[in-house]
Amino acid sequence: MDNSYSSLPNLRVTGANGIDYAYRDAGAGAGAGAGDGVPLVLLQHFRGNLDSWDPALIDALASGKRVVTFDNVGVGGSSGTTPRTVEQMASDAVVFLEAMEFDQVDVLGFSLGSFVAQAIALTRPAIVRRLVLASSAPQGADGMHGWAPEVIGAIGKHETSAEEYLSVFFADSPSSIAAGKKTLQGVYGRTDGRDTATSWETRNAQYDAVCTWGIPDHAALQRLSCLTLPVFVANGNSDPMILPHYSYLLAGLIPHAQLKIYPDSAHGFLFQHHAEFATDVGSFLNG
Repeated sequence: MDNSYSSLPNLRVTGANGIDYAYRDAGAGAGAGAGDGVPLVLLQHFRGNLDSWDPALIDALASGKRVVTFDNVGVGGSSGTTPRTVEQMASDAVVFLEAMEFDQVDVLGFSLGSFVAQAIALTRPAIVRRLVLASSAPQGADGMHGWAPEVIGAIGKHETSAEEYLSVFFADSPSSIAAGKKTLQGVYGRTDGRDTATSWETRNAQYDAVCTWGIPDHAALQRLSCLTLPVFVANGNSDPMILPHYSYLLAGLIPHAQLKIYPDSAHGFLFQHHAEFATDVGSFLNG
């Protein structure tokens, strides 16, 4: 039986809010609590759905741990209307965790998903054991009120070309572009049972949430001192979407944060360096 991410079925669970959440469950003994019994739940990037994860990364993460990906409210195959604030997205994600009967989880948030992950950890600290923030920035940081015109112009249009995706998610080097093309092959390699594409309404709601998150607010930055759990902050060294200096700021604001910047990579560093990143995440989650 093929247990790779690209072959996993799309599952559904209904939350107490009446939302049908689409998700996939990966890992040795998936559905039965593999590894240490604490599942790793992944939160996706802007406009991403279940198929936007690079299968190579998920397979590497799931080699010794249960990994769950899901579409939040209104995204992809999940029902409902996508909210326009990170805080509501976090509340909706908690409903999913409760529907899955998870008492405690490790959380990996990527880009917009990392904003949601921070909000979950702040509002429901007991449910998050360890936190991984990939390509992330703290709420209220100067310069984060929306993305640079060339970035939103590339990935914020009705249709994003392969070249535009590569220009944001991968560095301008032969090695990084080659890795990006391999990622695209994995992301689009699945032909049967693909997730529902995200809608334009979801795109607009998510970008509203991103812009609101980025309104300069010094007090919001100070909230991160509340996070006493272990946190791993990571980014690519040439990310044009969420600049690496925000990773340094984030790690400096969180009391027990570790930081790693991956070379020759951009927003999609975790796909380009999937084997190294998965090893780093595994070591971090194992303490």
